Amino acid sequence: MSSSYVLLQFSSDPWNARFEDLENRLAFTVCVPSVDENPNLIMKVSREAPWAQQHPEIMGPSNSYFYFGPNRSPGHFIYGNSTYQTMAQARNRKKENSSSRYFFAQNCKEYKWRIHSPQRLECVDSKGNTIALWEISQLTDPFAARLTLKPAALLIVTEIVTTLTLNRIAIVSNWE
Repeated sequence: MSSSYVLLQFSSDPWNARFEDLENRLAFTVCVPSVDENPNLIMKVSREAPWAQQHPEIMGPSNSYFYFGPNRSPGHFIYGNSTYQTMAQARNRKKENSSSRYFFAQNCKEYKWRIHSPQRLECVDSKGNTIALWEISQLTDPFAARLTLKPAALLIVTEIVTTLTLNRIAIVSNWE
């Protein structure tokens, strides 16, 4: 992927990770703000200023919030102060046996995550162009994974990191 931006993911835990660029600028934080799951778990994805300020073309919300159901079952999420959508809506499957998951970004365009394996997820636009690629790192790397973003991905980068996180949680939680 030429002319790309790389974010390194530290921590393999989809519930708690941080993404930094190659200059060690914090780009995103994925965390559970408190350990209290009563009644249900809430999780936050934050786009961080040190990285975002380097890219004026970034659009969209700076935060998203996950509201899980009982026992961390699928619930709903929101971007910033927008209306909520169910986690299932952001993981729509069009064909019964397909591992691909579709979502609509706030720009009303549809995107697809091709889940090649738990170690490799690829986000494509409606024309089939790859806009983001997430891959597990090598054992010798000091980071857990690498997220490579095409320039077109910056317009919806928070939605990409949010739905990537959601798909990774679904994989480790064995959701359908």
